[in-house]
Amino acid sequence: MPQTHTTPAKPTAIVIGAGVAGLATAGLLARDGYDVTVFEKQHQVGGRAGVIEDAGFRWDMGPSWWLMPGAFEHFYKLMGTTVEEELELVHLNEPAFRMFTEDHPPLDVTTGTQNLLELFERLEPGAGQKVQQYLAGMETDYRLAIEQFLYTNFTELRGLTTAQILRRLGRLARKLTQSIESDVAAHFDHVQLRQLLTYAAVFLSSAPKITPAFYGIMNYTTLIEGVAYPMGGFGTFVDSLHRLAVDAGAQIVTGATVERIHAQANGHPRRHVSSVTYRDATGTHQQTADIVVSCADRQHTEAQLVDDQRAARPKYWKRRNPGLSSVLAYLGIEGELPELAHHSLFFSQDWDPDFTAVFPNDRTKASTDRSTFSRSLYVSRPSATDPSVAPQGHENVFLLIPVPAMDDGIVGDLNHPEDAETTAIVDQAIELVGQRIGVPNLADRIVARHTVGPGDFQDRFNAWQGNALGLAHTLAQSAFFRGANTSKHVDGLYFAGATTVPGVGLPMCLISAENVIKRLRNDTTTGPIPTPLQPTAARIAHNR
Repeated sequence: MPQTHTTPAKPTAIVIGAGVAGLATAGLLARDGYDVTVFEKQHQVGGRAGVIEDAGFRWDMGPSWWLMPGAFEHFYKLMGTTVEEELELVHLNEPAFRMFTEDHPPLDVTTGTQNLLELFERLEPGAGQKVQQYLAGMETDYRLAIEQFLYTNFTELRGLTTAQILRRLGRLARKLTQSIESDVAAHFDHVQLRQLLTYAAVFLSSAPKITPAFYGIMNYTTLIEGVAYPMGGFGTFVDSLHRLAVDAGAQIVTGATVERIHAQANGHPRRHVSSVTYRDATGTHQQTADIVVSCADRQHTEAQLVDDQRAARPKYWKRRNPGLSSVLAYLGIEGELPELAHHSLFFSQDWDPDFTAVFPNDRTKASTDRSTFSRSLYVSRPSATDPSVAPQGHENVFLLIPVPAMDDGIVGDLNHPEDAETTAIVDQAIELVGQRIGVPNLADRIVARHTVGPGDFQDRFNAWQGNALGLAHTLAQSAFFRGANTSKHVDGLYFAGATTVPGVGLPMCLISAENVIKRLRNDTTTGPIPTPLQPTAARIAHNR
């Protein structure tokens, strides 16, 4: 009799959250051969990278810096496409960004080695050669991070004992144990140069005094590789991730809140995920899965979703630093604001009190001061580059005002009545910006305004202590210290996103999705997966 061959059923995967990490994970899993369903609590995809539209304005809710371009290009190639095919990128360099330091004239920063050499030499004689040497060292560290530290799950110690690492062991030890603040201060004296090279810590949800000097690699990607912007806003990037995931076969379900991750023993000592319970407008439902990838906040996942109390790990989370939170303001301004660049950074002359306000000395205790905020803040004006994000004759302006992470914090006006503290913080920040740029009537020109606070991050994204970006990149929360992307107590449960490895930011979220694939494949290499991604899930299912 002729033999009948049957194709094994696709292994099933549930992804929790349709933010950048969730959409990227869904796309890669689907392309790898999994039957993927994504459950998203909100009614739109994007998570922190969502979009707000009102009165002809379109604001990106969160991410606004396109950095580490190689990570984006690699992800798109995994999905069988390219950045150029998916997006219209514009490189910003006139200037890349502008700095407003208290008691100093505005400083325009143009990227590229020669431009930086001239800028540093002009502000501090002798600093030109120093910054050239500094950035050359950071380039080597950056390449090392790509090849050894980012695209890995640290499952084998031998990955940390390569000849490449051993040759640089002394430098690595110094850069990991020294803060970026002290490292930069050892080379440069001018306050604006120091601030230029250390503010990257804020985009790592941290502060210069507690961020390892190794993260100076951010200066290489910002100042040498340069800054870009996708025309139409970062929502177009999210749209492309959504489209690619769906085209690969993933099903995206919005308005569906996952309430429980179930696991069962099946005769084994360790339990394995079996299903999730989710709630939507029609009621409560249960869906089975072979694996679950949570791209939601990890602390929320372990403490609130997993039906195994061992997963909560309260002692572990008590020692973690949640990073900073933010009050975000989305403003529509009448008239032009050429005084602002596409990206503008506003710094106090002495910014230590700003960081002390946001990062109290004892970070094991959540802040309770609802009116505290940093007067060193970030302003984006995408309408400087992209006329589609604001009505003609108006400007689109976004303010990121660092505040402490806190439980049950203040909220903005998106989903609640705005708290008085939120209003006061935004009003003061607008006044500060207006004074620094010489536009004292800035507040009077606002025709549209929306706000978000720590309480919104907690409510919308279940963010631990209302953090805005993810866990702070301290030494104890970097690389293999940040925590594995798989559960210690439940097999088949994986993590991706800003609260797991490798860390905070859009490129890191894309890499975290790839690292889930590597974990599922038992791939212990330390570099990126060869492109395009070749399916393996059917073989895995056949061998189960």
